[in-house]
Amino acid sequence: MDCHKEIKIVMIRVNIVEDIKVILTRFLNWLNKEITNMVGLQHYVELEDLIHMALKIKKNQEKRQYT
Repeated sequence: MDCHKEIKIVMIRVNIVEDIKVILTRFLNWLNKEITNMVGLQHYVELEDLIHMALKIKKNQEKRQYT
């Protein structure tokens, strides 16, 4: 199951209703600062977009570390 679906399921289970901007901000605060800064330069509207960008950046960082 992907991260986006897990977050939505947990929010439904605990009956959390939040504005999407609050959710996106919460997720950005959870990321490390370098990824947050890089994601902040991109355009995203949905949490799913943000998660995919963050994962892509993380994967690229890991590739650079091992080369």
